[in-house]
Amino acid sequence: MPTVTIEVKHNYTTEQEIAIIDAVHQAMMEGIKTPEWDKNIRLVVHEPHRFTSPPGKSDRYTLVTFDMFSGRSIEAKRALYSAIVRNLSALGIQASDVIINLREHPPENWGVQGGKPASDVDLGFNINV
Repeated sequence: MPTVTIEVKHNYTTEQEIAIIDAVHQAMMEGIKTPEWDKNIRLVVHEPHRFTSPPGKSDRYTLVTFDMFSGRSIEAKRALYSAIVRNLSALGIQASDVIINLREHPPENWGVQGGKPASDVDLGFNINV
């Protein structure tokens, strides 16, 4: 049940924006084994002057931030990072322009399914991958 925010400062077409979202979603399914139906991804396009980036980054600098339950192994995280970079590279976003930030939270810190702690419900997938 990760929530993902993709932030860019390059204006893409609608089709390209959808492809970026789908690229990250595919990486989530591959790397951290989220189910296909679990797709909570936002793409935020900033005006270039409102989104600075580290030196050496192009106008296609892309910041991908995950908020998700703790429990994934380092192997799963490595697979996620690699898949994101590979999938975005196929869309013309260079690996050197991709930064991924992963923030983990205990399931009891998420209210789901009518306000229940996520630790108290069957999520429909395993977070310990």
